[in-house]
Amino acid sequence: MPADLAVIGLGPYGLPLAQAAVAAGISTLGYATGPEAGPLSPAELRRMHASGFRRATDPAQLGRVRTAVICAPTPRGADGGPDLGQVEAAARALAERLRPHTTVILESPVPPGTTEEFLRPLLEEGSGLRAGRDFHLAYSPSRVDPGNRAHTPAGTPKVIGGLTPACTESAAAFYGRLTDKVVRARGLREAEAVQLLETNFRHVNIALVNEMAVLCHELGVDLWDVIRCAETKPFGFQAFRPGPGVGGHAVPQDLTGRASRALRMVELAQQVNNRMPGYVVQRAATLLNEHGKSARGARVLLLGVTYKADLADQQGAPAREIAVRLMELGASVSYHDPYVPAWSVLDRPVPRVDSLYEAAAGADLTILLQQHRTYDLQGLSVKAQLLLDTRGATPTGAAHRL
Repeated sequence: MPADLAVIGLGPYGLPLAQAAVAAGISTLGYATGPEAGPLSPAELRRMHASGFRRATDPAQLGRVRTAVICAPTPRGADGGPDLGQVEAAARALAERLRPHTTVILESPVPPGTTEEFLRPLLEEGSGLRAGRDFHLAYSPSRVDPGNRAHTPAGTPKVIGGLTPACTESAAAFYGRLTDKVVRARGLREAEAVQLLETNFRHVNIALVNEMAVLCHELGVDLWDVIRCAETKPFGFQAFRPGPGVGGHAVPQDLTGRASRALRMVELAQQVNNRMPGYVVQRAATLLNEHGKSARGARVLLLGVTYKADLADQQGAPAREIAVRLMELGASVSYHDPYVPAWSVLDRPVPRVDSLYEAAAGADLTILLQQHRTYDLQGLSVKAQLLLDTRGATPTGAAHRL
């Protein structure tokens, strides 16, 4: 049975797109390019299937759609740049079945120039068709914020850049069915560079506030109060908050492609953010020492090991590195997370506690890494012997904050 849309890559970018398309009444086919690590719950997936979403296991089904959106993940490769392996696999699977007049859109984070110089040749060679003449080719930055109910796909503008003006308009017509506003970029490279700017804006600003956290602790300044006051400024400031590290799928990557230089600011931001797990462990060891305990043999409870609150996704979460460093110091590590029933570090299972408050009372140190809604932070601050809050979520004076 033909479908209007094929979403190729059912991971963190593809599943939310498929969900939005199904909600808009678009007949949608999903085709996986690798291990699926999407942010949707089993219940949400069941609702999608009930609304007509179908998973394709035979790539031949890709030849029966009007629009194909490639959402394959591009994790960091061995050289530090994005690994385009899953994008290539998706392109080859689609190219052999590509029909004239199909609109092909790439949403994966890629260096500027990738859609035209990497994806286009794969599609043309595999199909015998010509982009811009026989089929439309465009790029649109993925704008996904998992778990954020305030910014729905319908209310989030989509940026579109096509190989030709006709390609742009074809892609805009598709996204116009999903969102209230479509923004047309000048071309493919401009649209690709939008993804680069948006991703690195987040990481650079998180790095700034992470450095502020270290500095303010040394100066005896309450950074959380500083942020509370600063965010009252109605212009020229956007509040970011420090944490134990930066996780998620939109990691800062060298997306500058063939440019003669990388973004130095992004390189520095990555160095700062990569140091945060070590800083958390340093603060933990200092706290234990100040209370007459050594990290060696200490019972440390980690709360929340996912990269974002109220999600099960652990991609890039700093909890793993923090656990490893604590174990290297000789600490006995356990964890609690309502979204993670089992967790392993260095191929060894980490004990999961069931009775949260009893475990916090029995631990020498409890570290809040992720602020899940289910956590009663006031109660935890009372029960825990020693609490290190890396999210600034506990009441003032109730815990040691990052």
